[in-house]
Amino acid sequence: MAALSKALLVNRDRRPPLGVPVMFNPPEYELVRTNEYAEVGVPGLGSSPVQFLRGGSQTLSTTLFFDTTDSGVDVRTFTEPVLALTHLEPQTHAPPRLLFLWGSLAFPCVLQQVTQRYTLFAPTGSPLRAELSVVLRGDDLVEEVLAEVALESVDKTKVRVLRAGETLSGVAAEEYGDPGRWREIAHASGVDNPFRCEPGTVLTVPVLQGGVR
Repeated sequence: MAALSKALLVNRDRRPPLGVPVMFNPPEYELVRTNEYAEVGVPGLGSSPVQFLRGGSQTLSTTLFFDTTDSGVDVRTFTEPVLALTHLEPQTHAPPRLLFLWGSLAFPCVLQQVTQRYTLFAPTGSPLRAELSVVLRGDDLVEEVLAEVALESVDKTKVRVLRAGETLSGVAAEEYGDPGRWREIAHASGVDNPFRCEPGTVLTVPVLQGGVR
């Protein structure tokens, strides 16, 4: 049986994407998905019914191992690139979006938490062995989230995501049959400059007066 390839954390916000390999594959990982509920207080009942509020993103927890006892190199040389994935990217002013790759697992995520534990030291005091306990929170793309649910209210107002190559006038032509009605979409979506509307912008497509979309 072939050896399992090394796990890799890929920074999706870098061009080209930048991969940070782990030194040793973790022995296991844990995936958790939660839903958020609220208790509905009803006087006179012995218990409170619950109501679904929203779905939570999936989290992946694992421990990454690093050991440099053979070379004597400070192990932080290899752990710092992982810790750097919690720093803000200059282009987005937010920590980078990641992709955790290991075998058949491909997990889009962000690095929510890192706990460092150093367990072996050189005579100089430099750490030689480290364990990084990481929590990766699933990063569902806006387009994928919107595709999973019908985001339409009772008056048929519609929500959609502007894709690469699309324009507001093109969306208006598709939704209303009239490209000149792009102003209604821009106003409802809070778009200040419709000529610089970036792909990924969440648009509100309102119902036109008279009930015609």
